[in-house]
Amino acid sequence: MNTTKSKGFTIIEVVLVLAIAALIFLIVFLAVPALQRSQRDTQRRTDAGRLLTYLSNYQSNNRGALPDTGAKQTAFKTNYAKELTSPTTGNPYVLNFTATPSGDFSTMIIALGSKCDGDSGFVSAASRNVAVRVALESGGGYCTEQ
Repeated sequence: MNTTKSKGFTIIEVVLVLAIAALIFLIVFLAVPALQRSQRDTQRRTDAGRLLTYLSNYQSNNRGALPDTGAKQTAFKTNYAKELTSPTTGNPYVLNFTATPSGDFSTMIIALGSKCDGDSGFVSAASRNVAVRVALESGGGYCTEQ
């Protein structure tokens, strides 16, 4: 009669541990990209609010006028909004002074004389109103106004 026990794991124990580890890895692998998308969308929302602050500063420094011409818009981009960078590319946002929404995550649409129409577009408003919209990776867009 052999009374000695061998030390170690059975093949079933090893397979079970590997299966649990694979399941944990799969859950993390699926959750991380969604968290990153959410984080980038939060950054876009914050940047849209900062852009409105920069537009307000521009108005304060220019007797209430908004950057309504090409030269003024270029000066605004250069002097006020140069530090806003897209979380997708790490490059400065493309600032587009038009009321046509964009699906590009690195473009912010600035609609002068407009208000937000939900998160999808703009409606005309008083000339001193301004709305900013950015597309979100989670779908749709985010629009904020002053």
